[in-house]
Amino acid sequence: MVPDISTGGRTYGLLAYLYGPGRRDEHTDPHLVASWLPELAPDPGRDPAATLKQLTDRLDLPVMALPNDRRPARHVWHCPVRTAPGDRHLTDAEWAQVARRIIHATGIAEEGDSQACRWIAVRHAEDHIHLVATLVREDGRRPRRHQDAIRAQAECRMIEAEFGLQVLNPGDRTAAQRPTSAERSKAERTGRSEPSRETLRESVRHALAGAANEEEFFRRLRDAGLRVEKRLAPSGDTLGYKVALPGDRNRDGEPIWFSGSKLAPDLSLPKIRQRLAADPLDDGPGGDDQDHPRPARSRRTAAPLVERAAATLTADDDEGAAAQLVGMGELLDALAQTSPVSTRGELHQAARAFERATRSHIRAERSDNRAIRSAARGILRAGDALGRGEDGGATAMLLSTLVLATIAAVHWHSARGHAQQAAAARQAAWHLRAAYRSSSASPLGAMREQGRRLTRSARRRHADAVSLALPGCADQLLASPGWDALAATLEEAERAGYEPAALLQGVIDQRELESADNVTDVLVWRLRRTAKLPATAGFAPHRPGIEKVRIRQGAAEYTDAAARAVAGVNGRLRR
Repeated sequence: MVPDISTGGRTYGLLAYLYGPGRRDEHTDPHLVASWLPELAPDPGRDPAATLKQLTDRLDLPVMALPNDRRPARHVWHCPVRTAPGDRHLTDAEWAQVARRIIHATGIAEEGDSQACRWIAVRHAEDHIHLVATLVREDGRRPRRHQDAIRAQAECRMIEAEFGLQVLNPGDRTAAQRPTSAERSKAERTGRSEPSRETLRESVRHALAGAANEEEFFRRLRDAGLRVEKRLAPSGDTLGYKVALPGDRNRDGEPIWFSGSKLAPDLSLPKIRQRLAADPLDDGPGGDDQDHPRPARSRRTAAPLVERAAATLTADDDEGAAAQLVGMGELLDALAQTSPVSTRGELHQAARAFERATRSHIRAERSDNRAIRSAARGILRAGDALGRGEDGGATAMLLSTLVLATIAAVHWHSARGHAQQAAAARQAAWHLRAAYRSSSASPLGAMREQGRRLTRSARRRHADAVSLALPGCADQLLASPGWDALAATLEEAERAGYEPAALLQGVIDQRELESADNVTDVLVWRLRRTAKLPATAGFAPHRPGIEKVRIRQGAAEYTDAAARAVAGVNGRLRR
C-alpha cells in the first residue's frame, strides 16, 4: 500500500480530475467513501443534485474565512493510496477505514478533534483512493503535519498486516524522492517515458561515475546536454548546483530546475565532494592484459575488484562495505553507458535498481573505494564494447562476478534490517542475471564445443582434478552442461604452462561458491581471469620453458598429492 503526498493550490481543479473520466477513461464510478462529516460533504458522483462547486466550497470554507493575506497559497493536501499489484480489492467500507486511519496518522484530522481540517476520500478505481484535505483547520490554525509522509507510510505498513495485504518494505529516509503525481501526469501529457526527475537523476549519476574531480563532473553534465546552473557565493565559490532538461518548462516558460539534493540524498554537492575527496583516480584500465582490446581489458581489470568488494561485504567492516557499495553503483552506471545493445537495457535497469542499495544510514566517509571507482573510470574511458569476441567474453566475466557481488549486497543489507536496499539489490541481481545470460551465450557455447573435442584422456585428467578439488559436488559438476566449457578452460590453462589442479584449487579458495547460480560458469571465468586466458574460445599458445604456476603456498606438495590421488581414481567420465 503506497501513499503519495503532495500539495497544491486549486481544490476545484483536483476534484474535477478525480470525478472526471481520467486521461484514458480509466475512472469508473467516482464517489466518496469517507469524509470529515458525511452530512456536510455532497457527493457529485452519487447525488445528481450535488455539484463539484458545492463540494469545493464546503472544503474551502475554513480557508476562505481567513483574511486574504493569511490564506496559504498551497492549501490543498492530496494523498493517493494504492494497494500493491496482486492484492485483493478492498470494499468501500474497508477503504473508509484506511482513509480515516491515514488522515488521523498524518495529523490532518486526528480522531476526536472537532476543529480538524476538512477532508474527503474519493474512489474511482478498484485499487486506490484519493484523500483530499484543505490545510486550514476549523479554528483557523494550520494542522500539525510534520513528517506526514513518514507517518502515512508507517500506518500503511500496519494496515497491510491487519488487512492481509502485501507488506511492503519499510523505508529509512535514505531513498530518493519519488516523482509527484503532477510530474508523472506531465510526462504522460508530453509523451516522455518517465518524469524529468528520474531522467535527471540517472544523468547526474552517470556524470558522477568514475569522475576524478568536480570540474570533470560538471563538464560531463553539460556534455550530456543538461542545463546546469551553479549557486555561487560572493567569493565565487560554488555552493550548490541545479539541473534541468532542455525544453522542460513550467507554465511561465521557465526551466524546471532540480537541485542535486532533490534528485537523491547523495547527489547534493557536499555529498559529491565527499565522494571525490579521495586521491586522484587512475585514468586507464590498468592490468597486465595488454593484448586485449581496451573495453575487454577494462572489464577484466574490474572483475577482481568486484570480487574484493564482495569479500568486504562478508567481512566485519560496515563502513568499508558501504564504500564498496557506492563503488559498485558507479561501476554499474559505467557499464550501463558502454555495454553493447544486447545487454544495455538490462544493465540500465540493474544500475537504476542498485542505486537504492548504495544508500543507508551507514556512512562511508573514511573508507577507500578508489580502486573500484577507478575501474568505473577505466570502463568509461575505454569506450563502448562491441559485445562479441573478446569484448563479449570479458563482459560476461565481469557480469558473472557482479551477480555474486549483488547477492552479497542482498545478504549484507538484510542482516542489518535494510529492507528496501535488500529488495533493490535483489532486483539488480535479477537484471544482471539476464544480462549475463545474453552476453555469455556465445563465448560459453564456443568453449563447450572446444571441450567436447578434447581427447578422452584429457577430459579424464581434468575430471580427476575437479573430483579432488570439489569432492562434494564433483559428480554434479561433471554431469552439468557447463562441464565441457570448464574442461576446455583447464586444457587451455595447462597448455599455457599452468598446473590445472593447483590453479583450480586456487580459484576455489578465492571466495565461496554457495551463492553461485552456476558453479561451473563461475569457475570458468575465475580460471580465465587468473590465468590471463582469452575470454573467448581458442587455446592459448604453449610457451616453451615457462615454469609451472603454483597458485597457493605449498603447491608443489599439493600437486604431488593430487598426482597420487588421481592415479588411484577410476575414470568416472564417459563421453
